[in-house]
Amino acid sequence: MDRLNLNDLLSSDPKVKYSCTKRAIEISDNYPFELYPDLDVFIGLLDNKNNILKWTAILVVGNLSYADRNNKTVELIPKLIGFLNCGKMITANNSIKALTEIALNKPEFRDEIIREIIKVEKYNYDTTECRNVAIGQAIKALENFKDEIGSKRSVMNFLKRQESNTRASVARRATKLLGKMKK
Repeated sequence: MDRLNLNDLLSSDPKVKYSCTKRAIEISDNYPFELYPDLDVFIGLLDNKNNILKWTAILVVGNLSYADRNNKTVELIPKLIGFLNCGKMITANNSIKALTEIALNKPEFRDEIIREIIKVEKYNYDTTECRNVAIGQAIKALENFKDEIGSKRSVMNFLKRQESNTRASVARRATKLLGKMKK
């Protein structure tokens, strides 16, 4: 595999920059040990004003938790949780994805992460529909843990409330997950 040129992330040419972001996400997902030595670069991008770079960094950090033996990604959990309540749906959704990866790869943080993810229903986003999309992403994340969340009252109550979500796909997803958990 060709080495990723991380300088391309700061290119003034949007095609180069965004091609690099897509490749970074792909490499972090499929070959996390290859990109892990560059984790600090992505940590630095978490506060970038360019949303695409920020969103890329969020996803890459989550993916690199698989290769993280130094628990650097664990130290970022509070920051990623903070992005859930930033008012921006895409930032929140990418944070949910990253936190889910960390919860899968670092199970000792799973309960804390699940507790925080379900709070998206209480946060304000640009629109109610954006909030509903974030809730849908939270339910999708919970599907990864369906065998262990059935005993968690807060999760069950969250899912039951979402069965009447005004976004039909979210309501269906909640009902479907509840059905899988009852089996």
